[in-house]
Amino acid sequence: MTNRKIINDPVFGFIEIPHGPILEILQHPCFQRLSRIKQLGVSSTVYPGAQHTRLQHSLGAYHLMGEAIKHLQEKGNFIFDSEAEAARIAILLHDIGHGPFSHVLEHTLVSGISHEEISEMIMEQMNQEMHGQLSLAIEIFKDKYPKHFLHQLVSSQLDMDRLDYLRRDAFYTGVMEGNIGSDRIIQMLDVKDDNLVVEQKGIYSIENFLLTRRLMYWQVYLHKTSVGYERMLINTLRRAQQLSSQGRSPFASPSLLFFLQNSINRKDFKDNPDCLRHFLKLDDNDIWSALKVWCDDSDPILSRLSHGIVHRHLFKVKVLEEPLSTEQQHELEKSLADTLHIHPNDTQYFWYLANISNQMYATDDGKIEILYKNGTIRDITEASDVMNTSLVTRPDKKYYLCYYK
Repeated sequence: MTNRKIINDPVFGFIEIPHGPILEILQHPCFQRLSRIKQLGVSSTVYPGAQHTRLQHSLGAYHLMGEAIKHLQEKGNFIFDSEAEAARIAILLHDIGHGPFSHVLEHTLVSGISHEEISEMIMEQMNQEMHGQLSLAIEIFKDKYPKHFLHQLVSSQLDMDRLDYLRRDAFYTGVMEGNIGSDRIIQMLDVKDDNLVVEQKGIYSIENFLLTRRLMYWQVYLHKTSVGYERMLINTLRRAQQLSSQGRSPFASPSLLFFLQNSINRKDFKDNPDCLRHFLKLDDNDIWSALKVWCDDSDPILSRLSHGIVHRHLFKVKVLEEPLSTEQQHELEKSLADTLHIHPNDTQYFWYLANISNQMYATDDGKIEILYKNGTIRDITEASDVMNTSLVTRPDKKYYLCYYK
């Protein structure tokens, strides 16, 4: 009898899953829920091939974690088998707290709590069910374990999460300029003073990684059509929440209705177990089912927005160099009120000014350090000939005007 399962991944090929706690996690309902949540939310509106899921991404990151640990061990970094397993579990569960449409609804259905915090809560719950088998993985996930570099493999400027999603998202969107040499980067990883570092000969791969990440954010993750679609979806749910607060709850699954009828914040999530229980029952299907029914809702605002989402009559999006003035905003609101025959106060659901910022290299999120043969370490902005500090750390900012047309 075999002591492992094999999964055929279109990006990395065969991924081995050993029997034991890792296989048990894969079969757990909390993890299987990720197969019903798209990795890129609404980006399939722009890139029809972007149909991959959070589960696929988590498996890919798990595979890369195994490769990274193997290469670090080959370079003399001692990692216990229990630590290696825990690091794999930590990256496997790093996204388990995502809600429907991934990041799109993170601050709509719930407020003041990130998906990382929800992931931690779910991991704690699963740990109780699995009699403490996830305790070490949770320590690594929370950066409470003495070996800091293991946490960096899970969450840092150069973690396995980013190495997978850049390569996977490029594959499924067809944006081949976004493909990165993840294998090369992993082979160049090492540990110095309990910190993850990159060998000097890996500088060019890191330069490509940072440039690729910037390209993918503007071309895929922050594509103006996706931003407009996301805002339309958020405004639709805000309208459903508004109607629910007035005692006129629109159609929804029981768990979605729970979040529409209740304003849930971070404290509620911590204090009320019903919040997590209902959250774990939500996936993309709850939203789509509601939207299809809301197309015929008696509320004209909810029905118009839902119809637009379902039938792809999306917000128009303009990229601006500066935000709209107060006078321009009033003019837009008046135009929308006249065109849609709605009260001026209700135009808030039909336009939005997004302030979008993207930073190639965020120093407050840790550093990418280059290890030289003589043992010295330099930040990538100092080691690279092309990665000028002011260039890579300066946030790029754009203003997206999204409005109903």
